[in-house]
Amino acid sequence: MASEEETATLSEEAAAYAAGMEQAEEALAAAAGGDGERVEVEPEGGEEPARRFDEETMRRRDAALAQIVQYGDPVLKSRASDVTEFDQALSDEIERMIQLMKDGLGVGLAATQVGRLRRLLVFQTNADAVPQELVNPEIEWLSEETELATEGCLSIPRVVVDVDRPLYARVRGQDRNGAEVLLEASGHEARVLQHEIDHLDGILILDRTEKKQRKGAMKALRRGESYSPDED
Repeated sequence: MASEEETATLSEEAAAYAAGMEQAEEALAAAAGGDGERVEVEPEGGEEPARRFDEETMRRRDAALAQIVQYGDPVLKSRASDVTEFDQALSDEIERMIQLMKDGLGVGLAATQVGRLRRLLVFQTNADAVPQELVNPEIEWLSEETELATEGCLSIPRVVVDVDRPLYARVRGQDRNGAEVLLEASGHEARVLQHEIDHLDGILILDRTEKKQRKGAMKALRRGESYSPDED
């Protein structure tokens, strides 16, 4: 997690980046266009290798990203509040988030990323798994054993950084009906859950990575360019 001084620097640079969001969006659109060209995408949560998709898939991704809060918006640095009502509106919100996650080619999505300061996330860590919601998630336990892996974020398109996280996690929460859920997660699933819960606490992958990569990512964001650790 970034120090107070580093967080302040991020906030200042976020303002600078917000002014250049149009340039970044144009660059992303340019990357996705052109005669069926296939484009590489790093999924949210990282760890899995970048995959290549056709033009139609990338159009759906662009449409989803247009509905997802992008880096520079203050909501991404805000802590979400507990969900207290388990009603149809909550179920509808969950279904919308699942669809955005799928269209955005992500493996997880937090409510703050759609502008809702509610402690709610959805995830699907592999194509064969059933998408799942987790309401009011709490991390009960994290292993001492950690693993360094690359992560991307739907709110920070075309930027990936290395993040060191516990390899195993126990997470408690509720489903859409308010029933208790307990997850014993490992590997990629544990990473995705930690990533999304970070979002609910106003923490981004830029806060979790090393200073050198954060600096490189911020520079790329200001320029509307892509970034990966390999570019350092």
